[in-house]
Amino acid sequence: MSKSLRFSWAVAAWVAIGWSLSLTRPASGQIAAYLPDETASHEGTWLQWPHHFTYGTSFRNQIEPTWIEMTRVLVQSERVHIIAYNTTERTRISQRLTSSGVSLANVDFVIRATDDCWVRDNGPLFVRTLGGSQVISDWAFNGWGEDAPWYRDDTVPAGVAAARGFHRWDVNEIVLEGGAIEVDGGGVLMATRSSILEPMRNPGLTQAELEAYLTEVFGVVKFIWLDGAPGGWSDITDMHIDGFARFGMSGKLVTMSQSDLAYWGLAAVDIQRLYAARDIRNVPYQRVVLPLTRNSVVTTSGYNLGYKGSYVNFYVANRHVLMPTYNDPNDAAARQILQAAFPGRTVVGVDVRNLYRWGGMIHCVTQQQPRNW
Repeated sequence: MSKSLRFSWAVAAWVAIGWSLSLTRPASGQIAAYLPDETASHEGTWLQWPHHFTYGTSFRNQIEPTWIEMTRVLVQSERVHIIAYNTTERTRISQRLTSSGVSLANVDFVIRATDDCWVRDNGPLFVRTLGGSQVISDWAFNGWGEDAPWYRDDTVPAGVAAARGFHRWDVNEIVLEGGAIEVDGGGVLMATRSSILEPMRNPGLTQAELEAYLTEVFGVVKFIWLDGAPGGWSDITDMHIDGFARFGMSGKLVTMSQSDLAYWGLAAVDIQRLYAARDIRNVPYQRVVLPLTRNSVVTTSGYNLGYKGSYVNFYVANRHVLMPTYNDPNDAAARQILQAAFPGRTVVGVDVRNLYRWGGMIHCVTQQQPRNW
């Protein structure tokens, strides 16, 4: 289905439940804005550049090559907005990019002290009001349930809004990370309860209350809820959806095989729900199944993590799809499958072995800014 047709289905659903153009406190359950899906045209991509101020120079040096490679690809078709810790870091980053042969013509900077680099989770989520203006929705971030430093990162959306002159929608009564949700651009949102409705994030918040917020701010009217990892160890994110299930072009759902989903930690009931997922018209999604890595991931220094890597945590840019790679035999097979799912874009592999040691991949460290209407 074309983007415009997918959007029209969402609009039809919105009309049925009513609109609210007021950017006041959410939770009325009436739509006031729309969160474009990742495949919609971008103005640019936001990156929160790694630094040494929280975890040291070794940490920064291990993972910085991933940011350089992402920037190298992204600048070919969109702006790259880099959040740098301070002006000294801005100069250092510029020099690193230039010395790596990356043009700065499509690069700009916002100076903002941060704790970490996971902009998908703590950064601005850009929404469009029904009147056509672009607004930053600013949800609370608390380090995935106070599991990591977060005070500086929580201020990033407000800082970006102030630096770039965006109106900001304050939704800080709700903790919500960008990697915890997937939208299909046609009125459907997919998420795990364990990464949002849990005591260290949103104590006392009911699913109905959360859905009212999500409907108003993101314009979604149908929810695909998985349990995720309630009450048990999964990862610091408590099983973000973007590690194992993503929406793609034209009604596609990119995920893993049932056995690989079980390896990832999903319960059988969640696997059944995911495989039965349907869009707003009750049409089943076309599943695109990516493998896990064949072997456990080993960092560039030779450290064996002891577990496999996911290719599902990719990022869709204007002309490219950035896919995580692991120097694994399955890299090529995953790339071929993903290329068939995104025929209008070029799939480019970006080595994430060192980043994966710290808990994330490509999607976790990128954030799209949609193009204005």
